[in-house]
Amino acid sequence: MPYIPVTPAQRDEMLKAIGVSSIEELFAPVPADLRFPAIGLDEGLSEGETLDEIGALAEKNADADRCRWFLGAGAYNHFIPAAVGALSSRGEFLTAYTPYQSEVSQGSLEAIFEYQSMTAELMGLEVSNAGHYDGAAALAEAVIMALRRGEGRNARRVLLPRGLHPEYRAVLDTYLAAFEPVIETYSCSAAEAAAAVRGQDLACLAASYPDFFGTIPHLEGAAEGVHEKGGLFIISADPVMLGLFKSPGALGADIATAEGQSLGNELNFGGPGLGIMAVNRDLMRRIPGRIVGEARDGQGRRGFVLTLAAREQHIRREKAVSNICSNQGLAMLRACIYLALMGKQGLRRTAELCWHKSHYAAARLEERGFKVNAPGAAEPSRREHFFKEFVLTLPEKGPGAEAASERLFARGIVPGLPLSRYFPDRRRELLICVTEKNSRGDIDALVKALAELYGGLNDQPGRN
Repeated sequence: MPYIPVTPAQRDEMLKAIGVSSIEELFAPVPADLRFPAIGLDEGLSEGETLDEIGALAEKNADADRCRWFLGAGAYNHFIPAAVGALSSRGEFLTAYTPYQSEVSQGSLEAIFEYQSMTAELMGLEVSNAGHYDGAAALAEAVIMALRRGEGRNARRVLLPRGLHPEYRAVLDTYLAAFEPVIETYSCSAAEAAAAVRGQDLACLAASYPDFFGTIPHLEGAAEGVHEKGGLFIISADPVMLGLFKSPGALGADIATAEGQSLGNELNFGGPGLGIMAVNRDLMRRIPGRIVGEARDGQGRRGFVLTLAAREQHIRREKAVSNICSNQGLAMLRACIYLALMGKQGLRRTAELCWHKSHYAAARLEERGFKVNAPGAAEPSRREHFFKEFVLTLPEKGPGAEAASERLFARGIVPGLPLSRYFPDRRRELLICVTEKNSRGDIDALVKALAELYGGLNDQPGRN
């Protein structure tokens, strides 16, 4: 974006105000041998030439707008209404002051308040905060909340699902390095995992909804089992899926977290993300980060302020509930605008399209002889119950997943994530993601390219 900060006349006026006649005179106190070093720059390019060069460099990148894109695994290519970018770039938001001083930051505070209201409703819980760095950090903070709550009874056991995103697990391990948790991984249902706990040392049980492989786990009854053992039930959810499926609160979750990139935020080659967190009323004083509440001033006028958290939360490490003090302001704002524009029906329709299109893709691939969500998934008995993502097993005869991805990329198709990136022994599996932005033509092109690559498996659609 072209931007010229001041005119020559304004520059001269500022120099005159500080008592110097030129830029060179301004820097006169700096020793001559340290002043204006020669760094061998060219004379420079015009604005048009600069934009052309930057554009040529950008053309070397593969992006979701110029490929048939089936890559997900934590960052998703969803439709973003044009109004999201237009509204979030307004100067009122870009120049907003710190929310600590409410008298000069009402716009920013109101945006956070509206975001919290919508995300709390989406999660089915009473309180939401201003936003964490990303979904992984939000989940880690939720586990830390549970561990601190359980300190009085020495509850240090943390149960994590086998289908948790590998990068989330890595972030958790980093966050929990300062604690002494007993971390266990479960591969059964959440209710069965809770029932297997002996004693009252359970701090929390976390569930992925859906898991890393797209499988939607059975979570009914899990909350009761976790609570019987004295723990907190945490659900890490896909916020788009919540437009169609039960909310974490409806499933009995005490804490719900999510990655909010799907809600109006661009892929941007991996960031920034937006960590969403919501809790029940009993935990609202334990929630990290900022909470904005509605208030009235001395004249009875409606306004917004930071509430329920002392300033020590952000400036005194030893007294803080958590040491997170930032919120993902711009990402949060975009999510707020996205949710307001889409509404309940728009979000539901998006989730429905993701569901139907991903199942169409899986069915087409099975018709061609490929295995979809074969036994070995997180919950094999529920292999048809997936949202947006599924695991495709490639035939033994032919290239592995990484080689197949490279060959399809040469044809303008990004077919998904080779699971060997995280699981070295799973070299013939692709994690394929289908969102509302994938057309029938995109899906058919993927199926055709894979069938051709593996020798035309079951070339006639409909054969098994």
